[in-house]
Amino acid sequence: MTSLDKPQLVIASHNQGKIKEFHEVLGERWQIRPQADLGVSEVAETGLTFIENALIKARHACTATGCAALADDSGLVVPVLGGDPGLRSARYSGEGDLRNNALLLENMTQYSGDQRAGFYIAVVVFLRHADDPTPIIAEGRWYGRIAEAPRGEGGFGYDPLFIPEGSRRHAAELTAEEKNRVSHRAKAVHSLIKQLQI
Repeated sequence: MTSLDKPQLVIASHNQGKIKEFHEVLGERWQIRPQADLGVSEVAETGLTFIENALIKARHACTATGCAALADDSGLVVPVLGGDPGLRSARYSGEGDLRNNALLLENMTQYSGDQRAGFYIAVVVFLRHADDPTPIIAEGRWYGRIAEAPRGEGGFGYDPLFIPEGSRRHAAELTAEEKNRVSHRAKAVHSLIKQLQI
């Protein structure tokens, strides 16, 4: 099957890391189109939950393109910080990934051991069209702990600080293939694929 024979799927994100991960997992069955390639702007994420934000983004992309759309909302949840960075993960410091990581380390200084537990969560929403009354929603979680110093050059977001459960390596030290087998987003997407095949 050539790429032109595949159904088109708009990825409702401008985050190149997310787009790359979606393409690696879904590219065999879909013609992946980042929304920026189709002139779709970002939309304000005004929801109070990951599900609401993902729906807002998917519906915006569907409305603008007339195509099926996939959106996710994801973040890092640290229970000892009341769930922060949470919904604001990408905007935690307001100054990008490096400062977000530095701020998280600052806020974790007083905590040790099990208090440094955290998890990534991804909620993925698939809409066939803007008025789709039955969106397909899938969730994935990736449990681990927050390191005391960053390590690794791969991934994005908080990957340099996140040590997955049962691993000694930080998420940023995993290869793309390894991460795509175990990450929160991979789990959510694989759950979504199963639902699409029902």
